[in-house]
Amino acid sequence: MAKNLMSLSGITYRYPGDREAVINGLDLAIPEGAAMGLIAPNGSGKTTLFHLMMGLLKPQAGVMTAFGRKVAGEKGFREVRRRVGLLFQDADDQLFSPTVLEDVAFGPMNLGMGRHEARKKAREVLSELGLSGYEDRITFRLSGGEKRMVSLATVLAMEPDLLLLDEPTTGLDHDTWKRLVAVLQASKVARLVISHDFEFLEQVTGSLHSLEGGKIVMDRGLHLHQHAHVHQHGANPHHH
Repeated sequence: MAKNLMSLSGITYRYPGDREAVINGLDLAIPEGAAMGLIAPNGSGKTTLFHLMMGLLKPQAGVMTAFGRKVAGEKGFREVRRRVGLLFQDADDQLFSPTVLEDVAFGPMNLGMGRHEARKKAREVLSELGLSGYEDRITFRLSGGEKRMVSLATVLAMEPDLLLLDEPTTGLDHDTWKRLVAVLQASKVARLVISHDFEFLEQVTGSLHSLEGGKIVMDRGLHLHQHAHVHQHGANPHHH
């Protein structure tokens, strides 16, 4: 039986000034090798959940365990951030260096890798994502889809044990979309993917969960088919 990389128990979070909790007694377990999708309407708390898992927000109640240890305080979350790669919903929140190569090499250097080795690693990851030749590009001048892929490169360069991907297909053209699918299909890194793109989820995840009333629900009525669309038999409406 696979070990859990991360588990959340009874997690509750309420934004300051709100009476209702957006995350309300939530339980979630992510085992080794997991490829999980998470769907829910906008505003339901999906991104908030990711931020709680990374320690960017602090829950009012509940317990989180990561890599066999209970996580508490900033020290614990430093280890989480070293081993969990979060792809932010907005690429501009992730990119801050002048050039692409500097942005992608920053994470490995921050983990203690030497400058030469980090830049070599950055070039390797950029090549895997079809971004060779982007090394000296000015980050803020990239298109939305290009920023998205460079953001993913910054995450993958740190060689995480778990990926949290928040709407990773936003702004991608079809060729880049297919490249991303191929990269994730070839990867053995566990992942939890937030997306409204059912075709993408069909390609890169093996199970679907939804976030309803601040809790995780496994919707066994949603069946992902190999001909790349989803039929509504469960609780989550969608469109073809």
